[in-house]
Amino acid sequence: MRVLFIEDDGMNRRVVRDMLQLAGAVMAEAVDAPSGLEMVESGEYDIILMDLRMPGMDGMTAVGHIRSRKDAKAMIPIIVVTADTALDIKERCLSAGADGVILKPVAMRELFDAMSRTMVAAGSRPH
Repeated sequence: MRVLFIEDDGMNRRVVRDMLQLAGAVMAEAVDAPSGLEMVESGEYDIILMDLRMPGMDGMTAVGHIRSRKDAKAMIPIIVVTADTALDIKERCLSAGADGVILKPVAMRELFDAMSRTMVAAGSRPH
């Protein structure tokens, strides 16, 4: 599985990379939303993990850019990874086009469960 993690915090990227390596996944990293969008343009990913709060462009805006693409990459499953605990954060992320939301600090089981659910749901939707 090829995963793109768009996250400005190096420690968060390292923790998730270590988890994904245990599962045999390959993780590419982007340190901000603009570089993440460039990686989506030039690479092939099975799923995107997206931080919400990054300097410059936030994660919801980046999700919107991906969803507005005119190619198959618009349908790449996206899971928001956030420390935001607002009561409506999940609803806002899903409305913006995300497929799922998990909270930081990321727990391995929660990450893998969310990725599994999201990939199954993505496989059943029309392309």
